[in-house]
Amino acid sequence: MVDASPRKPRAAEAALRMLALDLHWTWNHEADLLWQTINPDLWSRTCNPWITLTRTPKAQLWEALQSPDVRNLLKASMERRKYELERSTWFAEKYADAGLSEVAYFSMEYMLSEALPIYSGGLGNVAADQLKAASDLGVPVVAVGLLYAQGYFRQVITPAGEQRALYPFNDPDQLPIQPVLTPNGDWFRLSVQTATGEIWLRAWKAVVGRTTLYLLDTNDPSNPPAVRCITTQLYGGDAELRLRQEMVLGIGGWRLLHALGHRPDICHLNEGHAAFAALERARCLSEEEGIPFAQAQVIARAGTVFTTHTAVPAGFDRFPPKLIESHLTFYAEDRLGMPIQDFLALGRLDPANKDEFFNMAYLAVRCSGAVNGVSQLHGAVSRSLFTPLFPRWPQNEVPISHVTNGVHTPTWDSASADELWTQVGGRSRWEGDLEGLGDAVRHLDDDTLWRSRCNSRAEFVHALGQELSARQCIVGEDGLWCLPAPSLNPEALTIGFARRFATYKRPDLLLYDEERLVRLLRDGPVQIVLSGKAHPQDLEGQAMITRWVQFCQRQDIVGKVVFLADYDMALAQKMVQGVDLWLNTPRRPWEASGTSGMKVLVNGGLNLSELDGWWAEAYAPEVGWALGDGLEHAGDPAYDHSDAQELYRLLEEHVLPEFYERDAGGIPRAWVAKMRESMARLTPQFSANRTVRDYTEQFYLTGAQRYRRRLSDHGVSAGTVLDRQNALSAGWSSLRIGEVIISENGEHQKAHAFIHPGTLDPTLLRVELYADAQDGHPRTKSLTQGEHLPDGWIAYTLETELPAPAAECTLRIIPAAEILSVPLEAPFILWQR
Repeated sequence: MVDASPRKPRAAEAALRMLALDLHWTWNHEADLLWQTINPDLWSRTCNPWITLTRTPKAQLWEALQSPDVRNLLKASMERRKYELERSTWFAEKYADAGLSEVAYFSMEYMLSEALPIYSGGLGNVAADQLKAASDLGVPVVAVGLLYAQGYFRQVITPAGEQRALYPFNDPDQLPIQPVLTPNGDWFRLSVQTATGEIWLRAWKAVVGRTTLYLLDTNDPSNPPAVRCITTQLYGGDAELRLRQEMVLGIGGWRLLHALGHRPDICHLNEGHAAFAALERARCLSEEEGIPFAQAQVIARAGTVFTTHTAVPAGFDRFPPKLIESHLTFYAEDRLGMPIQDFLALGRLDPANKDEFFNMAYLAVRCSGAVNGVSQLHGAVSRSLFTPLFPRWPQNEVPISHVTNGVHTPTWDSASADELWTQVGGRSRWEGDLEGLGDAVRHLDDDTLWRSRCNSRAEFVHALGQELSARQCIVGEDGLWCLPAPSLNPEALTIGFARRFATYKRPDLLLYDEERLVRLLRDGPVQIVLSGKAHPQDLEGQAMITRWVQFCQRQDIVGKVVFLADYDMALAQKMVQGVDLWLNTPRRPWEASGTSGMKVLVNGGLNLSELDGWWAEAYAPEVGWALGDGLEHAGDPAYDHSDAQELYRLLEEHVLPEFYERDAGGIPRAWVAKMRESMARLTPQFSANRTVRDYTEQFYLTGAQRYRRRLSDHGVSAGTVLDRQNALSAGWSSLRIGEVIISENGEHQKAHAFIHPGTLDPTLLRVELYADAQDGHPRTKSLTQGEHLPDGWIAYTLETELPAPAAECTLRIIPAAEILSVPLEAPFILWQR
């Protein structure tokens, strides 16, 4: 324990530094009073311990440390941190002996805090919330990302309602990160050799409770300007910049972990951006084990998990072949020992098509032992998207499952909601398996729930009035101009809508019939708070922002609709804590999961959303409202009209009446009943706690076992897998199906088939009867190998119950799955003609 006595101010300052650099403060606020006491003014404006510490003058800081109150608060905070790091965790209690050493998590962005602005939106939100949940649960995770000099753009709105993009710089000294140091105390720098010379990567470390996030940047003075600018902007620049960023993330990121002594069992690729990490992992294994790269790749694949977030083919990162050749020929041929055309084949549907672009998602699938989407619906969508990689396989057998996203509830709950959940679940409620937490919420009375909701809404309205008005102003050619300042009613039904403004999200659906919306706003005490950015190159999205800004300025609805500029994490937290209803209107099935609506759950907010993403599996009439018919309609304008009319009807006939139908005590009983059930049923289910437990139990533990089995004998078993893959690839075209006889006579069912294995060893084959899937599961029964016949034919028989009526059955042959993952590692299939 650090001695925080006045005789040792430097030791106390070191303790403060340790607290401020641990981003655990982003979801644990027990030290807030400490920072507020040290510098009340700075804390009230930033709520950022690192800024509060580094910008408080030394004399003021040391004077504060003389105070017994500050010393006691510091001691209590350090003791709490020690407890958090040493307490028993879900993972330690349940899987201490499972042998999972570490999970390496790769993502292009992380939305941990506004104090570390290296995110754009949903992808970074998912990554950061899972890191935090891993810390809570004790799952051993180390993460890798990029430190962007400018990050994503900041938004201002012009007097005409147009979006402008600004790119302020991230000064590493002002961020809650530390440079990675060598054992001698020098800055750690990573050298990467390329065809054009050596480049240097700098490494930084962010502490996130029990987890560590390493961030790489190329802004080293030893690099030429073009290299120094690689990590300048998130999702900025052209395809070449994106490719170079993904090379730094994947190749440089894995090399960083390796150099620092990390040997993870699992490599988790959060989107295809990080797929090069799987190749670099295999290269390191090849070097360490002294085995060929292809053999090492078989080992690495067993311990690699790929999570895809893309719902449309255009969402995949695709690069022109010549761009790949110019930047990766040296790496492929000199480092991997692989001809560049073989390298390109890993990212192509047709390896022979030299004009086909290189698809990072295809590369990720071919390097992974498990692939998943991010909601139940998105799992089905992803199986459709990746079906071309598994030709002739039924779509429901394409090897992509799902783990529905969740949000880190302690990051997003309001003070009022936090108090309520602590009352029913205790301080450690989000650190275990959440068993019984929902039932505890169901025992809360209506008055307690409604009071908590009203308090959160009032705090939100106050925050808009007091803290956020500055983000509404811009200095233009005609001087200072401001959007309407937030001046909302703390008792009115408050609807929130905030996300990236893109056409498929239909952020202007509510404006479909402006006059009907105006009548709704005038006739009922209802107000709408909107926010969001459009990508700087998305002109259609920017036009939607302009339309909303201009609508907000209508004199007949002034004060009823507010557009808040520069949507960021700090604003998102306030919105999801304060609004009563969260609106979401994407075109199904283009919202892979969505997490914004999940964040209102813990705060007692309700959802009105299209039946897409997570809401397609979460919706029930007891917990909110659904838009749409659950079918896909592409971009049909007629369906937009239908959805808009249904949206107005739901608001007019259900949402407003339920909110304002009060009993004698002023409580809307029907509304509160929905609140209670939504909080109890959905909050635990759509939490990052559940998501990380799912990843651990479904992918990390099983993947680690497969990985260690293939690694344990110095790659011998991996060599066997490779031999089988090569044999199947070479001999599959020689395989033939002869006569197939399926008989069904009362209780007696039989099947006989004659198979010619060609050049293949019959032990590599699985012969089975197949019938179309029911409830998403294929119906199959394997036939038993029997007599070897003349001319190489083999008889196969089935004398048990058929998988379905004989008329529905057909014969197929697939690879035996004894040591292969089929079809992921062996996508071969032959059907009876």
